[in-house]
Amino acid sequence: MLKRAFVAPDPGRARLRFASRAVLGIAGAVAVCGAAGHTLAAAVTGGLAALLALFTVTDPTVRGQAVTTALLPVVGLPVLALAALLHTAPLARDLVFLAVVGAGVYARRWGPRGHSLGVFAFMTYFAAQFLRTTPGQLPQLYAAVLLSLAVASAVRFGLWCYERGVPVPGAVPQPTAGRGLARITTRQAVQATAGAGFALAVGQLLSDQRWYWAVGATWWVFVNTTSRGETLVRGFRRFLGTLLGIGLGFLVAVPLHQEPVAAALVIAAGVFGIFYTAAVSYTWMMLSVTVMASMLYGLLGVLDPGLLALRVGETAVGALGAALAVLVVLPVTTHSVTDAWVERALRCVHACTAEAAARLAGDTGADPAPRVAELEALLGRVRLSLAPLVHPLTPLRARKGRARQVLALLDDCAREVRGLASVAADPEASHDARLAAACWRVESAVEALTAPGPYARVDASPRAAEAEPVLAHLHALETALVELAVPLRGGRASVGA
Repeated sequence: MLKRAFVAPDPGRARLRFASRAVLGIAGAVAVCGAAGHTLAAAVTGGLAALLALFTVTDPTVRGQAVTTALLPVVGLPVLALAALLHTAPLARDLVFLAVVGAGVYARRWGPRGHSLGVFAFMTYFAAQFLRTTPGQLPQLYAAVLLSLAVASAVRFGLWCYERGVPVPGAVPQPTAGRGLARITTRQAVQATAGAGFALAVGQLLSDQRWYWAVGATWWVFVNTTSRGETLVRGFRRFLGTLLGIGLGFLVAVPLHQEPVAAALVIAAGVFGIFYTAAVSYTWMMLSVTVMASMLYGLLGVLDPGLLALRVGETAVGALGAALAVLVVLPVTTHSVTDAWVERALRCVHACTAEAAARLAGDTGADPAPRVAELEALLGRVRLSLAPLVHPLTPLRARKGRARQVLALLDDCAREVRGLASVAADPEASHDARLAAACWRVESAVEALTAPGPYARVDASPRAAEAEPVLAHLHALETALVELAVPLRGGRASVGA
């Protein structure tokens, strides 16, 4: 786990730049709030707003990111006011919190922007419970949020906009569409609301002051998950990360929270850890979040060992609420989600091949590069969907082996498609008469894998000595597709659970 978090490949040092810019942007936002004379509570609120703006805004273009960032206060400030006004009305406060949970998850159907706005709305309401916000504090909190978003935007879009000039990455694919309760985002909104209701009720039995931790745990377990398997694994990782973070908090936050400089350095390290490990290890991200939160409680003057122990209990309640919700309320099975992502990835492989073939045939308008980027994004979703089956603790050993085989062969497909696109981009590459036949075989292999009903066996063509690189890539791609029939054969349920 440690190796995965800190020794994982970082092409172009993207994670390092992402984390370093976050530290700069959030530190700048908090410093400006302090210089403006804002209270510690306002500075914390502003720092959280900057963190969310830098972390959750993931539109594929810089312009889209700027628009989404500008919309954050449009959603967040009214929610903050509502939370403050309901501070003395517990029943109404709780019901509105559950409504915010459901609406925030439902907003994912509108892609990255809907996801970002939904997270910002939830976290704004959550922060109001964390800081016990009252109406009298709203003017200063509003100013801190707007000021912090401005500073974060200046860093992200002005001082260090490393995305500008870089080819637009493939859009993160969204769950397959549907209507009503057949739509995954709708089912998840219902699940998240039910899970949050359980967490809220049980969390208040544990503590009438820190119950919102349980609701927060439920919420974040649902972020970036689709099936019940993904949600269960994420819940486990959240609890493990919190537990490890509490242990580190006893060693770091408790003895150092009264030292401002040391506390600031620990918080900065926590921010860096959140951003640097988020893409590769949810457990380590949660460890970083927990250490940072522990230090913030220390700065607010309420940190003690009992509070850290309570956080573990509330997190367990939240993870349990999410687990019960995905198992009982409109469950979305792992195999149904996995099948959808695998099929989309295979269709994308075929589209990449067709674009490359057209380019090699002389069509200058054909470009496989966007399809390659889309395929990378789809494979990311396949890996996430299969994570429950390849988890070290899974008891389903046979399915674990098949899932690993699927991932390995899809990675082979992606590698050959990238090579094919690279050859097609060469202006000196020429069309070969054998290319059409090779592309047809790839198409047949994809159709056989994705067609409903029994698998129609397709054998890979005998490999000949191919001087043309494009034919070598196509043959290797065809072989990987034919071999995928082994783990995928016998119905879609053979991989998922």
